Amino acid sequence: MNLDGFIEKLKNFAINCLIDVREIPFSRKRGFSKSALSQRLLSENIRYIHLKELGSPKLVREKLKTSRDYLTFFKKMDEYLTDKQEAIENVYKYVLDNTCCLMCFERLAAECHRKIVAMKIKERDGNGLQINNI
Repeated sequence: MNLDGFIEKLKNFAINCLIDVREIPFSRKRGFSKSALSQRLLSENIRYIHLKELGSPKLVREKLKTSRDYLTFFKKMDEYLTDKQEAIENVYKYVLDNTCCLMCFERLAAECHRKIVAMKIKERDGNGLQINNI
């Protein structure tokens, strides 16, 4: 999907806050690196937040690349994020006041750590927070 299609999808779901959970917000896809993306989102009235501390650490990502073991990857991410309560609290504040979308590198949530981030936010909420994949 190109940037225009991505922005259109965000608008179709009334997203007004994009939370980038990539450790390194760089992309080879035109427009998806932090600076270009944040500027474009600003022009579309969508807030851009980068939370590096919620990204998957390099060693965990590298292990996944070689092993393709998603169960271990998600377990390691769950353990890692357990120590990131301040960052989870920070993102939760955005979720309370906005319609947010978590963004990372992987297209499919089933193969991405953002599903673990979403789970941690939902646990923090404890009040039936709705999470959807778009």
